[in-house]
Amino acid sequence: MARYTGPKDRQSRREGYDLFGKGSKLTRINIPPGIHGPRGVRGPSQYGRQLREKQKVKRMYGLMERQFKRYVVRALKTRGNTGEMLLSLLERRLDNVVYRLGFAPTRASARQFVSHRHVFVDGKRVNIPSFELKQGNTISLSSKAIKIPSIKKQLEEEHKLPSWIARKAAVGKIIGLPKREDIVEPVSEQDIVEFYSR
Repeated sequence: MARYTGPKDRQSRREGYDLFGKGSKLTRINIPPGIHGPRGVRGPSQYGRQLREKQKVKRMYGLMERQFKRYVVRALKTRGNTGEMLLSLLERRLDNVVYRLGFAPTRASARQFVSHRHVFVDGKRVNIPSFELKQGNTISLSSKAIKIPSIKKQLEEEHKLPSWIARKAAVGKIIGLPKREDIVEPVSEQDIVEFYSR
């Protein structure tokens, strides 16, 4: 599956939010990218606001347009609140769960971690970042991965886990389904649903 390999600071500056967890390394977050900088900013229309929200969430989870649209279509076909269902599908991706468990510092590194075959789901090696996890699945790291210094450091640090996952050492478990209040990032899922419902 394709992925974006261009400048990430530019994307974060466009959305006005640190999409990739760069923290203090990210400079000029409040200035949009481009030669005109702050002079090129106007108040967004309703369509513009919905587009920006869609782009923000898509980039945050590291998806391309076609793949993101498939998630939206699935959410629209499912019973219940479409926006919450969309976020639930995105949260249960294997690369995102590895990130949420604190095995990796960012979603991009979690994605690389999975594609390099360091992650097991219920004892089976999985190297597909978009693999959808279900309640009861256990996620563990390979013995080779635990010896990597950066991962060893990550495992030693304290991480605030969402209520739907539990972790003990280098093993995590899905104990429920993601709820809207578990997502800490500022996301307006209603704008995304309205964007695709036009």
